[in-house]
Amino acid sequence: MTYLVIRVRSDRGVTKKIRDTMAMLNLTKVNHAVLVPKNPSYDGMLQKVKDYVTWGEVETDTISALIRERGKMMGDRPVTDSDVKSNSDHSSIDSLSKAISSGESTTKDVEGMKPVFRLHPPRGSKGWGGIKRAYSVGGALGFRDEGISELAARMF
Repeated sequence: MTYLVIRVRSDRGVTKKIRDTMAMLNLTKVNHAVLVPKNPSYDGMLQKVKDYVTWGEVETDTISALIRERGKMMGDRPVTDSDVKSNSDHSSIDSLSKAISSGESTTKDVEGMKPVFRLHPPRGSKGWGGIKRAYSVGGALGFRDEGISELAARMF
């Protein structure tokens, strides 16, 4: 399984440990997203930055749409099937998405693909729903399980 992690808040007034953890996750700016594998080391990192990011288990269709809509190669070119085929062992974006979803592959496997997805702020009347509250009480922060796909769709 793979997590989609989206940065919600800035690091103004944040301790150095949390700022360094967000840098290790490649989350340098608000509304940036990354795909990380589900393992204990990443789980610990996510618990450390839980007050500044939101994350959840992402489906193959959402990963595919994310790469097609917001994926960039070096030089700010959009990611295409031919880029994936020529720079990795995968034949298309869909096969890469399946491999990422199952945990067999990462975005690093495509040579020249940027690991960060730059997203729009959430569209719709709800927006973030409060960037200082947890998702469990109606805010935007912390673990949101399958709800991350709905949020990501509003941010493409």
